[in-house]
Amino acid sequence: MVAGPRYAALIASLPASVPFVGPEVQERRQGGSFRARLGANESIFGPSPAVREAITRAAADVWMYGDSEALALRSAIAEQTGTTLDNIVLGEGIDGLLGTLVRLLIDPGDPVVTSLGAYPTFGYHVRAAGGVLHNVPYRADREDLTALCAKAWETRTKLVYLSNPDNPMGSWHDGAAILAMLDRLPPDCLLLLDEAYLDLAPDGTSPDVAADDPRLIRMRTFSKAHGLAGLRIGYALAAPDLIRAFDKIRNHFGVGRLVQAAALAALTDTDWLAHVRSETQIARARLGQIADENGFVALPSATNFVTMDCGRDGDFARKVLAEVMQQGVFIRMPAVAPLDRCIRVSVGPKADLDIFAAALKDALARL
Repeated sequence: MVAGPRYAALIASLPASVPFVGPEVQERRQGGSFRARLGANESIFGPSPAVREAITRAAADVWMYGDSEALALRSAIAEQTGTTLDNIVLGEGIDGLLGTLVRLLIDPGDPVVTSLGAYPTFGYHVRAAGGVLHNVPYRADREDLTALCAKAWETRTKLVYLSNPDNPMGSWHDGAAILAMLDRLPPDCLLLLDEAYLDLAPDGTSPDVAADDPRLIRMRTFSKAHGLAGLRIGYALAAPDLIRAFDKIRNHFGVGRLVQAAALAALTDTDWLAHVRSETQIARARLGQIADENGFVALPSATNFVTMDCGRDGDFARKVLAEVMQQGVFIRMPAVAPLDRCIRVSVGPKADLDIFAAALKDALARL
């Protein structure tokens, strides 16, 4: 008899699942391409022309591994953020950084605190490490900072995860509230602040905290406003001791040469970032109008998507989602009640939003 691999007991106990079913997978299942891709919160406005030129220039050198220390890119990040090289580590998007941080901190059985319905990839990594998730519900469609602190004290957790601005609701807290939260957490607890959407948020959303503060690690990405979701590149800002710990287990060549060149060009192209911010504001206003025209309520957003309250329960919202998807428009929705009364639509060019508007109108007529 041929024996299969002997899996680790923890891995054998986990379901074979993924945090998100990608749009390409859904297209294959449906047997057709989406007419509008408005569900993954990518930047449909794309990368800047300068980034495309940088990719072209770097293409001939892809036979070489990337700089394992990414000195040029980290230096540019340090200059822009007012930090030092010792405060910065790169990873394969925030998802990759989340996985590495969880491996650094979480032993099997360790409690970890987050919000019920928040970014599911974090929970995916925690479960893979054997951690035990403790979730607190949202309050008024925002992550509940007071409840997160209370649960941290109750469980004596090492780690609290908070996304600000938030996915999937698009809500946010100002930096002063995050700073106050830091002071209310247990002294040996690390706050993991996911700032994926910070480039699109109001000024003052990020807390004014020194990068050397050992209570906090921030994670940021080039996947949203910079339009590099397909290249997988993000970075973390934290105290030097924690950043050095990443070197124990990180994939040192995980951020390739082409990716580093593209991210460096994106970081320095401030005009393109301003353009994307402007287009995002226009698109958020348009999505708000579409919601209103169909009897929905567009929730305030500091992100590149708008979450729409469908006005009923999760079953109704799931029917709306299914009907819109059947018409070739890719959107998503929050996974748990009461957030699941909503659908979530990424911003994009006018043509894509017009397709969504027609699909939503037709979907509601069918329902």
